[in-house]
Amino acid sequence: MVNSRVLQKLRAGDFVRFVSISRVTDPWLAEVVGKLGFDGIWFDLEHRSTAYDKIDPVSLACRATGIDLMTRIRKSGYDSPMRALEFGANGLMIPHVRSVEEAVQWRDWTRFPPLGKRGLDGVGADADWGLAPTADHLKHANEEVFLVLQVEDRETLDCVDEIAAVEGVDILFVGPGDLSVSLGVPLQTTHPLVEAAIDKVAAACAKHGKWWGIPTGTPEVAQRMLDRGARMVTCGSDHMFLLNGYRNAAEAYAGLTIQG
Repeated sequence: MVNSRVLQKLRAGDFVRFVSISRVTDPWLAEVVGKLGFDGIWFDLEHRSTAYDKIDPVSLACRATGIDLMTRIRKSGYDSPMRALEFGANGLMIPHVRSVEEAVQWRDWTRFPPLGKRGLDGVGADADWGLAPTADHLKHANEEVFLVLQVEDRETLDCVDEIAAVEGVDILFVGPGDLSVSLGVPLQTTHPLVEAAIDKVAAACAKHGKWWGIPTGTPEVAQRMLDRGARMVTCGSDHMFLLNGYRNAAEAYAGLTIQG
């Protein structure tokens, strides 16, 4: 069993940097991310066709390079978080959490008793394939798995203080794009309504001893968010890196001609 690099740094008062992988799911890329010094991979299943069995090889590359794998799961039911954890994710991100009751439900499905109600298999990647003593596995899973709930909806803002108070929830992660749509200012991610929402999340986390995070498109934006109290920032995605790389190549080579 491996300890969470993310939790180790956050508990020490540091911050963490993630990059998103959702298109190129081969483990070599996860290994490269680890070797470059990032703290974790945000592995997205919500918006992609990727199957859950892709978690296994990607998580192996993460363990080999000492970084964490945070999987944004599909909200399909109890089996969704359980399988992601057993396949090797040591962080879970839950999209569009809109109520305290839902926050408690995801906590219960993620944590073993007495904190939650997660079922036991004990022979997955998270239990060293059955080599770890069961009692050690139960304790380790409750202490070294981090649970991230996304704040992406107007309804969430009405109860964000209560959500931040739920024991077993570690991080609230603001989704500015969806939040701007929900607040009626689509894609205006610096609109005063969105800025006020971020402040509200930050205040709730500070009050209840939780961390918060947000996606950032540039180092300058990331620094501003860290200055506002964020402790998890994302630094880009394979999709955009590929898109921008190919776009730059197309533009760079667009002027080629045949002379004579």
